Amino acid sequence: MTNKALDQLIADAIERIARDEGVGVWKAPAVTEPATLARLIDHTLLKPEAGEDALRAHCAEAIEFGFASVCVHPTWVPLCVELLAESAIKVGSVIGFPSGATLPAVKAYEAEQVALLGAQEVDMVLSVGRLRDGDYPAVFRDINAVADAARDNGLLLKVIMETGLLTHEQKIAACVICKEAGADFVKTATGFNGGGATVEDIALMRLVVGPSMGVKAAGGVRTAADALRMIAAGATRIGTSAGASIVRDFAGIQETDPAGGSQGDSY
Repeated sequence: MTNKALDQLIADAIERIARDEGVGVWKAPAVTEPATLARLIDHTLLKPEAGEDALRAHCAEAIEFGFASVCVHPTWVPLCVELLAESAIKVGSVIGFPSGATLPAVKAYEAEQVALLGAQEVDMVLSVGRLRDGDYPAVFRDINAVADAARDNGLLLKVIMETGLLTHEQKIAACVICKEAGADFVKTATGFNGGGATVEDIALMRLVVGPSMGVKAAGGVRTAADALRMIAAGATRIGTSAGASIVRDFAGIQETDPAGGSQGDSY
């Protein structure tokens, strides 16, 4: 893609969003029971001090609740692959984490290596400084390098934008670039660099990328109410270390109000 074509796509998207126009109708998934909510959660453990016992307990929780995936540092991928081998739970890892400031070739290599270890999904951090500088071609090349590696190795790619560090226009630009560069998901934040998921950002991201691309809310999602608001706004995955308490919280809501789940809305 030429620099001029990319700039035009971003300018068109900013203008379209200013007119409050999306790129298609999207319907939120219906969340009517705890198991349905669990299948939308990436069960995350990225504390640098976490050791093997913590990772084993983390995977046991993932099996107990039936989460979509676990998201762990690359060093723990082989252990998680072993522990989850008999389950349908995916193993995900992080790339260029948490700053996003390493080289595209290094990020692509990281993706290849975790794939060799058995990972099925990767969450990469884009080059936030380049994005804030308006160097969109560099951001495109960064994501595209990992997208190519992900495609070649059968990985699902989610791109972390660090929305808390971006302006409204930069968030739109990031979504356009992620889509054009071949990512499968756009994602709000690492949780390590300030900010986190907001309903407004999730709704904006969904408007920009349209109904067919994934949107992941991560950073500060701690309760069932938080998760349901994100899903209603446009999220198809929730990244959180509080997955177990979120599902338990939702089960309690269902016991007191069986109609309290998200039934799905159009955007």
